Amino acid sequence: MMTTVRMRVLMEPRHGARYADIKALALATEEAGFDAFFRSDHLMGVDPADPSYLPTDCWTTLGGLARDTTRVRLGSLVTAATFREPGLLAAIVASVDDMSGGRVELGIGTGWYEREHQAFGIPFPSRRERFDRLEEQLAVITGLWSGPGCTFAGTHHRIADNRTPPRPVQRPHPPIIVGGSGPKRTPAIAARYATEFNGALTLGGGTEALRERFANFTRACAAIGRDPADAHRSAVLPVACGATPAETERRAAVIGSELMRANAAIGSPAQVAERIGELADAGADTVYLHIYDIHDLDHIALIGAEVLPHVAPSRTGAPA
Repeated sequence: MMTTVRMRVLMEPRHGARYADIKALALATEEAGFDAFFRSDHLMGVDPADPSYLPTDCWTTLGGLARDTTRVRLGSLVTAATFREPGLLAAIVASVDDMSGGRVELGIGTGWYEREHQAFGIPFPSRRERFDRLEEQLAVITGLWSGPGCTFAGTHHRIADNRTPPRPVQRPHPPIIVGGSGPKRTPAIAARYATEFNGALTLGGGTEALRERFANFTRACAAIGRDPADAHRSAVLPVACGATPAETERRAAVIGSELMRANAAIGSPAQVAERIGELADAGADTVYLHIYDIHDLDHIALIGAEVLPHVAPSRTGAPA
């Protein structure tokens, strides 16, 4: 039986990228038949001393891609809630949604990279406060998008009688993605606000840990009376696919981190499709293929031609 999951590309380059490179990868993603193109929201690479890293703003580039692509859905995985005030973020995402004709999705999390915040002068509160802020941000963003007016009085964020809220094209609003490995607060926040829960396979624990995270989300939905079937469940999968062993190993070497390699799909197109099937068996209906070498457009083309036909339900790019 063929696996049927939404297949997406996640760009997180090791050395950053200029817009021309990001655009080329997004267009290759669209041409190959993927459902969506997502990018990370980082201003610094994993090595803070790497002078070659080229930071770009996530939502500025997504705005460019909204005009330069025609079919793929676009989004962040994930935007750090520490980076932007929620009212501004709601307006930014709604603007990109309008620019794309309703193809945008907002992945949002607490933010985790303290050194990155220090390097760019962004406050980095305690873990507990970051979760508090994330929950308030989602209340503000969804409140503004719901319109026609919004007032919110929280501990960290306040909205005073906004009667001209941002108006995204998608209704009731663009899809929201929340995820992580936490057993309690993350799934509870996702159950309340998310269109999609991301089980964060790359945080470790393998497929069984992913299955348990999905189960935590299901329990959190039940606790507030939400039908768990209303939400998508997704996973991020680092990938190195090759037509030959040498090609596979060359692409695997770019992944770098042992943790990422341990949870990656490394091998032939058939082996990559089998790994995606394992994630589907664990409950994922959406898989983000984590791409590190953004200049290797042949990698995208190979996966599109040899893997997608065996795992993706369609190539329409329409939201499910």
